Amino acid sequence: MLKFTDEHEWLNIEGDVATVGITEFATKQLGDLVFVQLPDVGTSLDKGEGAAVVESVKAASDVYCPLAGEITEINSAIVDDPELVNNDPMGEGWFFKIKLKNVADANALFDESGYKEFIKE
Repeated sequence: MLKFTDEHEWLNIEGDVATVGITEFATKQLGDLVFVQLPDVGTSLDKGEGAAVVESVKAASDVYCPLAGEITEINSAIVDDPELVNNDPMGEGWFFKIKLKNVADANALFDESGYKEFIKE
């Protein structure tokens, strides 16, 4: 199940684990990423809490935790090579995986068509 936030994060939910990253729209707004800081595995985060930091040639920005849960895995490849996020934001450029406290909370997020409508505005 693919979901999106109004902060331009995407989640691919399988069971009770979501893979999280930033959208292509976000990468275009930020420009070329030069630095990524990820949360530690085992960190518990609430919805809306800062989970990661990205820096581009234009600005630094927080990546927010889209739903409450515990970080189970991080993508250390993007720390070594932040360009992966720009080149493949919804594939190789994922940020972290989180075991969700309540999968049903995802129902409040955008689906793909809703997100596309949101970024048109």
